[in-house]
Amino acid sequence: MRTVRALSAVVLAGAALFGPAAVPVLADTPAPSGSASAEATAGPTEAGTTFRTAAFFRQGRQATAEASTGDYLYWVFPADTGQRPTVTASVNLPESTARHGASTWRIDVYDGLRRRQPCMYGMQSRAAAKEAATVELSCTLRPVRPWADTWDDDPLPGSYYVRLTVTGLPEEDLGQSFTARIGAVSAEQGGAYAGGGSLAAPLVPGATTEDAASAGTPSAVEARAPEDGWSSGWWSDRWLWTAVGGVLGALAGIGGYSLTRGAGRPSRVPPTV
Repeated sequence: MRTVRALSAVVLAGAALFGPAAVPVLADTPAPSGSASAEATAGPTEAGTTFRTAAFFRQGRQATAEASTGDYLYWVFPADTGQRPTVTASVNLPESTARHGASTWRIDVYDGLRRRQPCMYGMQSRAAAKEAATVELSCTLRPVRPWADTWDDDPLPGSYYVRLTVTGLPEEDLGQSFTARIGAVSAEQGGAYAGGGSLAAPLVPGATTEDAASAGTPSAVEARAPEDGWSSGWWSDRWLWTAVGGVLGALAGIGGYSLTRGAGRPSRVPPTV
């Protein structure tokens, strides 16, 4: 019976400790289907043709666009410290009867400094057969860090650009219309990727350390922020685990002392001994 109670206590303690860390995972659960959900996830209905004209959307929403085969399409979304973004793209190809052969499509992701970020995994480039109706692409980036050395290319908080284009197809198929849908979601990585510093400002186009909002006009950093704003950079769940480790260490020290100190001087031993 004591063993059962001890195991129950351990399970409850584990649930209490891991409960806060489980919240971001639950937050990534897709919302129920329906008109309200569709409106909440709606994004821009067009794309830019350069980095400067990239269409802005936030994570959890879907951006759509209609374009001609051969165009470069650009979108931009914010990613914050501790997030590991996954970008997905779905391309509805032209009618197969109008195409002359297979095509190859590709997405590339760039950070706020326009450095191309490698994909940890995912189908970043995929070939579509002549008869295919759609092609699905994805790219999972490395976790976003709060700070990095100047010589490093770690992903940093700020804007992330998505570029979609066709990289190979018969010349006769150039100019045919297609539609694309782009989305981005993140898995929260927490303090495992926290660093010892933070940027003066997220890497957002037009942002500077002195960038401030004027009367009624948001600053560039505010305008391109996630829905819940940018993180401060100093807090991570490492603080929580450090505090828990300190408490457990103190309890272990008290327990060890209690076990090793004994019961004191036996009553049968003379005081002078």
